[in-house]
Amino acid sequence: MSTAGGARAEPELRLARAYLLRVAEPPAPRLAALVSTHGAVEAAERVRRGEVPAAVAGETAARRETCVPERDLADAERIGARLVVPEDEEWPAWPLLSLEVAAGRGIREAGTPLGLWVRGSARLDEATGRALAVVGARASTAYGEHLAAELAHGLAGRDVTVFSGAAYGIDGAAHRGALAAPGRTVAVLGCGLDAGYPAGHVALLGRIAEEGAVISEYPPGAPPARHRFLIRNRLLAALTSGTLVVEAGRRSGARNTATTAGTLGKMVMAVPGPVGSAMSAGCHDMIRSSDATLVTSVAEVLDAAGPIGAPAESGNGNGHTRTTDGLTGQALRVHEALGLRAGRSVEHVVAESGVPAHRVRALLPALELDGLVERCDSGWRRARAAR
Repeated sequence: MSTAGGARAEPELRLARAYLLRVAEPPAPRLAALVSTHGAVEAAERVRRGEVPAAVAGETAARRETCVPERDLADAERIGARLVVPEDEEWPAWPLLSLEVAAGRGIREAGTPLGLWVRGSARLDEATGRALAVVGARASTAYGEHLAAELAHGLAGRDVTVFSGAAYGIDGAAHRGALAAPGRTVAVLGCGLDAGYPAGHVALLGRIAEEGAVISEYPPGAPPARHRFLIRNRLLAALTSGTLVVEAGRRSGARNTATTAGTLGKMVMAVPGPVGSAMSAGCHDMIRSSDATLVTSVAEVLDAAGPIGAPAESGNGNGHTRTTDGLTGQALRVHEALGLRAGRSVEHVVAESGVPAHRVRALLPALELDGLVERCDSGWRRARAAR
């Protein structure tokens, strides 16, 4: 089986996770709770025997006797894919924590995946460390596709991993722009990795796997379905620090991804378009209602997204660079609101910086990933390297 390096979970546990991913349609919150309580191996055995609470039975009864996880793992190996599970070193635990928090608030559709099927050379923990989602309409305009490719190219050139959904239109343009940088891009699918969907992007998906990764929580052989793409959108939102919508109708999958990102406390950005364009109506609605920040360039995207931006290329005037030189806007204000020794609460940072609470909660983990802040018993403080 293809690997991306790092510690790997035991075969028995991986087999159990493969079974659990097949036995229920994601996000299967009741099944996830059972796994959390008993562990994946024991949970899989209980499901097989039918010795589970009624709520779990409702999610698993239709498939519990027909799943063959050995076959799924073999099919994955045949196409050069692997199953990454929470017990693996490369599991993107930190970005996916936002889904766990949202599920704890009662948002049913926000369940954490039980595992992810991955085809490609990129490690998930590294790919999600500096990542933004670039999404938009399938029935895109030439204007939208040009902007998507240009923005993705600029982001990838600054070491930001560009996530998208591999669909026609804006998604495809974003992937191609990132690859041309050259840079890393990740496609998140709403079907099995071997589904060959969309048919016109099979070659593109191959290139994405060579430079980054193609991922799905759906096992090999799972066909595409509308509900699966809507569920897939939560992963696009969760695995990245923010979502950029280039074009979107008033009701669209791209707007669904953006709404989910906002619910998870992630940054949402939108590109304005011609006032009469139906493909920009969703972007204009989000900007008008303050659900998204208006951006028109790579520089503005990096400024809005805070520490996801590349480090500053110039020094401080004395021939030296500071670790915070790459911070701008809200990210810099949040960092400056933190102390050097004692930790400060989110509420304190909100009051001191003037940055909204949902943005503070999104920026602090991102600043931590960049090594600029750290958590302690009393809250958050500046990291040693940034003092």
